[in-house]
Amino acid sequence: MLKTAEELLQELGRTVRDRRIAQSLSQLEISERSGVPLRTWKRLEGQGEGSLRHLIQAAIALRCEDNLALLFPAPAAASMDDLLARQAATTTPKRPMRVLRGRARVKPRVKL
Repeated sequence: MLKTAEELLQELGRTVRDRRIAQSLSQLEISERSGVPLRTWKRLEGQGEGSLRHLIQAAIALRCEDNLALLFPAPAAASMDDLLARQAATTTPKRPMRVLRGRARVKPRVKL
């Protein structure tokens, strides 16, 4: 079932509130920490309303900013060629292994 924008806003507000409470922070404390005005913070939690900037500031203050990228994941590959091209673009080339001439010198491990 698809949710309405209003339902998603309410859910997001509750999630922000639950995350703040889990970290034992008051609205005033998190407001000061995040730089989001207290009145705006209360609206963010209560109605899920605020700017995108405020949402990002809240995510940083609540230590979940890494998850913001998950909002819009990359679309699935349309074909095997597309998948291989994406992998090639994100893979860093490996450095060739250096060939040792003569005997390899291995340092003995020292136990502490």
